[in-house]
Amino acid sequence: MTETQAPPLDELATAHLRAVLTSRPRPPRPGPLTTSLVFGRRTLLKLKHLPEQLIDVTAFPIMLTLMFTYLFGGAIAGSTGDYLQFLQPGILVQTIVMITMTTGSALNADRVSGVFDRFRSLSIWRPSALVGALLGDGARYLLGCVIVLALSLVLGFRPAGGLGGVLAAVALVLVFSFSLGWLWTTLGLLLRTPQAVTSLSMFVMLPLTFASNIFVDPKTMPGWLSSVVGLNPITHLTTAVRAAMGGTVTSGQVGVVLLWCAVLVGVFAPATMRLYRIRH
Repeated sequence: MTETQAPPLDELATAHLRAVLTSRPRPPRPGPLTTSLVFGRRTLLKLKHLPEQLIDVTAFPIMLTLMFTYLFGGAIAGSTGDYLQFLQPGILVQTIVMITMTTGSALNADRVSGVFDRFRSLSIWRPSALVGALLGDGARYLLGCVIVLALSLVLGFRPAGGLGGVLAAVALVLVFSFSLGWLWTTLGLLLRTPQAVTSLSMFVMLPLTFASNIFVDPKTMPGWLSSVVGLNPITHLTTAVRAAMGGTVTSGQVGVVLLWCAVLVGVFAPATMRLYRIRH
């Protein structure tokens, strides 16, 4: 190239681009918390554009509370008012743990669509897509808690533990739900369709919620069934939530719930990550 010739346009563009990119220091790589929160925001944005996904958080809690209070309250406790005092903490537990099932089906839908392949190409903390989805769903769980509590207060529920007991109960439910979500992420990566994830999740959750102390006192059950119910993690969660709202919770009750949370995370979080590495 002679001195009178101008450099090609592509060389000028490359030089300009290089100058722009090197004019300031490279931004730091985002940490695990930042990337997880970004994926959590993605989960909330999906709800913004598909608000019908909030039906399980809004209509489902209202239906359960009204149905069990007024259909079975008189038969089980003699009056709907007395039964509501016993039932409400259990309905709070059942509502939120049932909502967690959608985590697996939503994750499976992302896997089937191929969006996870794009996530894996990003230079980010590998589990952030999974942790972020669970964090985003935490906002749904909190909304469900608010709806159940608000409706129960309108119907006449009065927690003896006051505001502090209610907040402690909600915290226990949220922590347990986050831990339980790892079971559904495992199923979401293991099964082939969202429908299969939903069906198997329901098959797991229905016995866990109904074979517990949510609706009736285990003392009224046959001895063998009472023993089975006593081993159910949902029973331990309901007992702690009920005690927290009643102002009688003990460290042992909270400790058992947290132990179950540690077991769920310790078993299913590594299983989820292994499936994430192998299958995607």
